[in-house]
Amino acid sequence: MTVRILPGCDGRLVVSLPYSPERVEKMHTIPGRRWHQEEKVWSVPAEKGMLERLRIIFPGAEVAMELMRKADYKPDAAVVARLQEQLLLEGYSLQTRKVYRGHCLRFLKFIARDPASVKPDGIRKYLLHLLNDALVSRSYYDQAISAVRFLYDKVLRMPNAVEEISRPRKERKLPAVLSREAVGRLLQAVDNTKHRAILMLVYSAGLRVSEVVGLRPDDLDEERGLIRVRGGKGRKDRYTVLSNIALQAVKIYQAAYSKGIWLFPGAEPSRHLTTRTVEKVLETARLKAEIPQYFSVHALRHSFATHLLEAGTDLRYIQELLGHSSSKTTEIYTHVSNKVLGKIVSPLDTLETNKREGGNG
Repeated sequence: MTVRILPGCDGRLVVSLPYSPERVEKMHTIPGRRWHQEEKVWSVPAEKGMLERLRIIFPGAEVAMELMRKADYKPDAAVVARLQEQLLLEGYSLQTRKVYRGHCLRFLKFIARDPASVKPDGIRKYLLHLLNDALVSRSYYDQAISAVRFLYDKVLRMPNAVEEISRPRKERKLPAVLSREAVGRLLQAVDNTKHRAILMLVYSAGLRVSEVVGLRPDDLDEERGLIRVRGGKGRKDRYTVLSNIALQAVKIYQAAYSKGIWLFPGAEPSRHLTTRTVEKVLETARLKAEIPQYFSVHALRHSFATHLLEAGTDLRYIQELLGHSSSKTTEIYTHVSNKVLGKIVSPLDTLETNKREGGNG
């Protein structure tokens, strides 16, 4: 058996190995490991001793380390500074500025030379590296293209360098949706009052994980039964529903903690909780609730929309609550709702032979 390790992104390594329940159990012993369903690979932190740890938990396996690093190269500080300034001038959000900066830094380290001297084929080589070697997701790859385009078009003023680079064909992926019963088990599995309040707000109001951690105490309007979401996706404010049950969970949490700037502060009171912390909270609750399929916090937002649609809520209202600019984005939930699909009977269940066999059993 060969355990293949490749350079990933964001300080992580991609681990590819043949499937077996025993190997999955061993991978679960590594702190910080993640399973990437789309690519069918694991990723682990690229920290000291990780290679040796993999050799220990997979004795007898050939651990092939295939790293392509140019660690000694440091991107031009002036280019990086201009990039950050231009992102700020263009009005990009803090999160988008961080994402674009990270993508551009990885690109600059890969080419390891002045980006103005790189021809379109050099840019294509980096993008192919992301797909073939780093095994990044489709959304990550699309972000990388946007960031590199921004670098050449807006910062270096060389739009011809990227005009031939086309975006990948759009995928039509259906959102992951939990059943009402699964959501109930998930929330019941959370003992920490702060963590329960967070997940309840996400599900009950259809919040993004970045939106829930960015809430302030006065964003909850108890009298009107609304939550004010500040600077959501696209830097848009909106209102969504405030559940009575979620509000009571928040009050229980607040009774045990002193109020501050943020509704959910992090280790430092001046900063809110990180989105990664919320993802870890969800994963712990998922395992405790014995829900086998992996899903992210965003699945609770999808479940909110789908359950509203199944309950008869008009799609236009769901669009407003979610903050979608286009109704076409919201319409995807019609494809995962069991409002109609759940009433369809499979032809296998109507075969006469099955009825007879069932009666004889």
